[in-house]
Amino acid sequence: MSVALRNAQRAVPVRRAPLRRAVCALRAALGASRFDVGLVCASNALMQRLNGVYRHCPVPTDVLSFPFHQVEAGELPRPCCRGEYNLGDIFLGVEYIHQQCRETGEDFDDVLTVTAAHGLCHLLGYRHDTKPEWEQMYQKEVQILEELNRLTGSRLRPLTAGLF
Repeated sequence: MSVALRNAQRAVPVRRAPLRRAVCALRAALGASRFDVGLVCASNALMQRLNGVYRHCPVPTDVLSFPFHQVEAGELPRPCCRGEYNLGDIFLGVEYIHQQCRETGEDFDDVLTVTAAHGLCHLLGYRHDTKPEWEQMYQKEVQILEELNRLTGSRLRPLTAGLF
């Protein structure tokens, strides 16, 4: 199945092919290769609007995930038909992420990939509202990023490292 990537912003150049390849590898590490994923690179304005509507927090953010299926953490969806082989959509706040990277000196492409991994975990039911949920999600992010690191020679770490 596919990763549909759309760049809906113009403020920050995005290297789409490497990001698409990374998301495909992360999907495989999650055992979800046969599911489609939508990936949207979004501006601060769009992220602020979406965050306000869906989370009642009208500020830009780095990632918002909209799952197609409601599943428990770690479970794969059980589609009834071909049209349901969809994990959902991930909106990456690339403008927000780029601003953060400029402040911290982190590599933008690396952080974009790690943020996409975080979004994929959310599509599969992982959350980080409590310490036990965070620990479970953090371990899954470590696992899939280690697989990506093994394939690419990168040294990526989860976003949520210091949350609790």
